[in-house]
Amino acid sequence: MFSKAQYTFGAIFAIVFIGFIIWTYIKDIKLHKYYYKNVWITTIGIVLAITLFRIITFWLHD
Repeated sequence: MFSKAQYTFGAIFAIVFIGFIIWTYIKDIKLHKYYYKNVWITTIGIVLAITLFRIITFWLHD
């Protein structure tokens, strides 16, 4: 379905794109540590809210 050149282009594009994402993350790691230092609290809150809604939904439909 695809030619050899299309597979080559796809592989090179994927490698360059992933490399760029990694480079950008490493460059911004100091900002991530500053702005996202308490993100785990938000994550726990979201997981608890979703769990609570699922429990209530299953409990009401029983």
